[in-house]
Amino acid sequence: MSSSASPLFRFGIIADPQYAAIAPHVAMDRYYANSLAKVAEAIEVFNGEELSFVMTLGDVIDRSFSSFDDILPVYEKLRHETLFLLGNHDFSVSPGHLSDVAARLGMPAPYYSFSRHGWRFIVLDGNEVSIFAPSEGHPHRALAGEMLAELQAKGARNAHRWNAALSDEQFAWLGDEIAKAAEAGEKVIVMNHYPVHPPSEHGMWDSERIVELLASSSNVVAYLNGHDHVGNYGLVSACHFVNFKGVVDTETKNAFAIVEVQADRIEIRGFGREVSRTLPY
Repeated sequence: MSSSASPLFRFGIIADPQYAAIAPHVAMDRYYANSLAKVAEAIEVFNGEELSFVMTLGDVIDRSFSSFDDILPVYEKLRHETLFLLGNHDFSVSPGHLSDVAARLGMPAPYYSFSRHGWRFIVLDGNEVSIFAPSEGHPHRALAGEMLAELQAKGARNAHRWNAALSDEQFAWLGDEIAKAAEAGEKVIVMNHYPVHPPSEHGMWDSERIVELLASSSNVVAYLNGHDHVGNYGLVSACHFVNFKGVVDTETKNAFAIVEVQADRIEIRGFGREVSRTLPY
């Protein structure tokens, strides 16, 4: 297909707005309150394009359940389908609100899949086994404590309280979704808040099994994530791993992308600090 051919379809990506009505953390270059204007700016660009949907890759807020009341109305101006997945900061809310986050974001479930134009999008909940997202007393919280202690004992670089893992149930569901997509002749893009490759201090605790599954599945083209605000890229087998930069970083510079799916490649058009990339498949 020639490069002038129009894409099969396009979608928008926003990562880590981390909005909160609080003062900036200048040392970390995070300007939480400025994310309202940055998301509005991204939406203005998206509204000028024909897009199938816009996905925000988690960390819509930085803290406080009431932060959703400020930022979600900004998304109402988006003329495209508005989709979300869950990030660690989305659970920086009072214990009574932990089970309300997915519903507040209008999500069909904490993890889900959907098909567009012969492609299947698999949306993971990377927070399922963590020390912050499950309610107090939930077995996943205890399991997370054990996993974290084990990784810390090994000196693993991703042994941090702000990372997490998939449950075995969700991991099995991911494998089933990839297999069903293959049967239906669909190519797959997986989306999650956390990176799994290249290995980093921000990676999921069970990154290895996820990478192995995706890299061994010939119909999986890409894995898209946020969480590590500086961004990153890697390739394993034929699967591209793209970490998008965080909106919350810097006082004025934005970061978002439009992803164009072509017949033989994916073109990422980066805006602001986001990098443009060509991912052949």
